[in-house]
Amino acid sequence: MSKRALRVFSSEFKQRMVLRLEKGERVAAVAEEAGVKPQLLYDWWAAYRAKGVAGLNRKRGPKRGWRRRYWDTAGLVSSEASSSSDAASSSAKPAELAQARARIAELERLVGRQQVDLHFFREALRLWDATSHDSGAPTSTRSSEK
Repeated sequence: MSKRALRVFSSEFKQRMVLRLEKGERVAAVAEEAGVKPQLLYDWWAAYRAKGVAGLNRKRGPKRGWRRRYWDTAGLVSSEASSSSDAASSSAKPAELAQARARIAELERLVGRQQVDLHFFREALRLWDATSHDSGAPTSTRSSEK
């Protein structure tokens, strides 16, 4: 596998491309002319609509503190529980966190099993397609003889 160099585009370039999209030009035409993938233009356009020009000047990858924001917005840590000095609420917070972590682990296991199943069936379908005769005649869908 070869590693491609990550291209960096200036905020001004991104803004020019987004403004062309805002005027109504086709995404495919602008992407071809600029030499970028259309999905990248859609990403820039969404960032521009969400945060303006500041949305175009962002760093890639996970942001600092994103886990804390996720847990706060997911409702797993409520403001009353975190601000209360009550002993019951302080013991409830670790219990809620442990319960949430257990649920996450359970869901990750489920996703893993589903990925294994998908891989199995994709491979089976690939082998079936490779060995099946392509006569053009429809195959029977009956499951049993009459």
